Amino acid sequence: MEVIDHTEKRLDRQLLVITHLSQLLTYVTGFGGLIVPLILWVTQRDKVEDMNEHGKAILNFQISLIIYAILSIPAILLLGLGILMLILIGVLGFILPIINAIKASNGEPPSYFGSIQFIK
Repeated sequence: MEVIDHTEKRLDRQLLVITHLSQLLTYVTGFGGLIVPLILWVTQRDKVEDMNEHGKAILNFQISLIIYAILSIPAILLLGLGILMLILIGVLGFILPIINAIKASNGEPPSYFGSIQFIK
């Protein structure tokens, strides 16, 4: 009797790109940038090649941004440093998903600057 291996993952760079770009939903809905990549990662990590690596990087980045935003609120009282932090968070939260979507389309691993590794 032949054993069939169903664990083979498919290469789907378009889905990886969409997963990275779905983070930009934060700028539209306020929270979709965490929820949509989480759903895509959980449902596709065993089916799509490199989804586990990209999904973990995205979730670590999004959780890091939330923590940095929370920390910047009391920092506003310190000579307005929190406002600068919020601006930096907004810029990085917009630019890094686009850069990593391009990397994903080229088959490169993701790299998110300043991301804390919560999920390994």
